[in-house]
Amino acid sequence: MGEDVFVHAKGMCESEQIGAGSRIWAHAHVMKGAVVGRGCNIGEGSFVESGAVLGNFCTVKNGVSVWDKVTCEDYVFLGPDACFTNDFLPRAAFKKDPETEFKSTRIREGASIGANATIVCGVTIGRHAMVGAGAVVTRDVPDFALVVGSPAKRLGWVGRYGTRLAFGGDGRATCEKTGDVYRLAEDRVTIEKMGIPPTRK
Repeated sequence: MGEDVFVHAKGMCESEQIGAGSRIWAHAHVMKGAVVGRGCNIGEGSFVESGAVLGNFCTVKNGVSVWDKVTCEDYVFLGPDACFTNDFLPRAAFKKDPETEFKSTRIREGASIGANATIVCGVTIGRHAMVGAGAVVTRDVPDFALVVGSPAKRLGWVGRYGTRLAFGGDGRATCEKTGDVYRLAEDRVTIEKMGIPPTRK
């Protein structure tokens, strides 16, 4: 376990793979075999199952369950009561083989999942994408996409800071918060020039 890890007296941490400076709050449970990076914050009543992976500087708000085969890369934000799954065809009467029958889900770097959103297993949420509160994601979300609704559909594009991007006639947009320059081409957004780095390091 890393240095300066905080586990609340009413929290439970069975994993030894916890990065430096991470915090686990009351009634949160991190199982043995879960991996948590450095600088993470795991809120009250959350659950991180064996086989789940949280990268560095992830925020897991209250009431979130991160199941086996869910991987969150660095700087992922999981809003209150966000919901993951790992069994696409759940049945109580039949024992499943997690290795062959459960599906993997990946949340890429910098993405945010809004409060009460549901992420159906087997999808990838792209880098710096934003899933609106209450959305139900049933298919992959592109990098920098803003998706809302049930099933979730793309409403627009956001930058690393989270602000909406307005593209000009040249297919470029600049974020006033970071100075990033983005390019939209063939329905795909990329960073053409990066401004300030994340302030959490």
